[in-house]
Amino acid sequence: MKRLIVTADDFGAAREVNEAVEAAHRSGILTAASLMVSAPEAADAVARARRMPALRVGLHVVLVEGRPVLPAARLTHLVDGNGMLRSDMAALGAAIAFRGQAQAQVAAEITAQFEAFRATGLSLDHCNAHKHFHLHPVVGALIASIGARFGLRAARAPIEPRRVLRRVERQRGWAPAWLSGAFALLLRRRLRAAGIVVPDHVFGLRWSGQMTTQRLSGLIRNLPDGLSEIYLHPATGPYPGSAPGYRYREELDALVADEVAAACRDASLRLGGFGDFLGSQAPSRPGPSHGAMSKGSLLP
Repeated sequence: MKRLIVTADDFGAAREVNEAVEAAHRSGILTAASLMVSAPEAADAVARARRMPALRVGLHVVLVEGRPVLPAARLTHLVDGNGMLRSDMAALGAAIAFRGQAQAQVAAEITAQFEAFRATGLSLDHCNAHKHFHLHPVVGALIASIGARFGLRAARAPIEPRRVLRRVERQRGWAPAWLSGAFALLLRRRLRAAGIVVPDHVFGLRWSGQMTTQRLSGLIRNLPDGLSEIYLHPATGPYPGSAPGYRYREELDALVADEVAAACRDASLRLGGFGDFLGSQAPSRPGPSHGAMSKGSLLP
């Protein structure tokens, strides 16, 4: 059996992102979104999520390149001169690894973000981190331990099977990411040891910001058995703070494409959020495979 979660990251970053998440859920195959609780349009994202109860929403922990929940004065090791979370990830990672004060500040900020998510009243479907910063062993351990206090039951460990990518698009020069891969395996072991559900396969790393219709439909048609997550960054267009070179609109178009919907019409495939696949008795939603469906009826 193939179980698939299709997630949009950066929910709340901008109206362009929020509009795309809503469109991709209502008219496409998007089943989940990861909320940045302190982002500029987080309140708008929460309002939209409340109108879409079938959309599974999780926490996108932001510790780099964003706005903190706590006052900057309490996060002296984590913020820059403008009070924003630092962008020098290597130096920040070293500080977190070796400075007890930095670790204490990270724990406080992670806790504040979980508390902010709880205050939305939304059900916590999952957790991951902006820029996959939870690959840092200290950050990953803190998310697991702090998240447990807030009912965290599922999280992402970004382990992407290259053999599946090659079936979709044959390219040379795909050097394996040995360091990040080792950290991802460590993260998956740690999360599962804590009783947290982790996908068997995650797709979106190699084609981050470049998930075209052809790539997305190809991944779905070549999914291995087990629990998979495909994450994207859809938006109706560029926005302040968006990543250079990301094809935001194309990722939205892919999520609502007829070709992608057709790939989901597989009797062995089930679509849902993490919460739909927790335990053998958890409900799951079939992919759009029963009868002819319009774009608007692919998902609730």
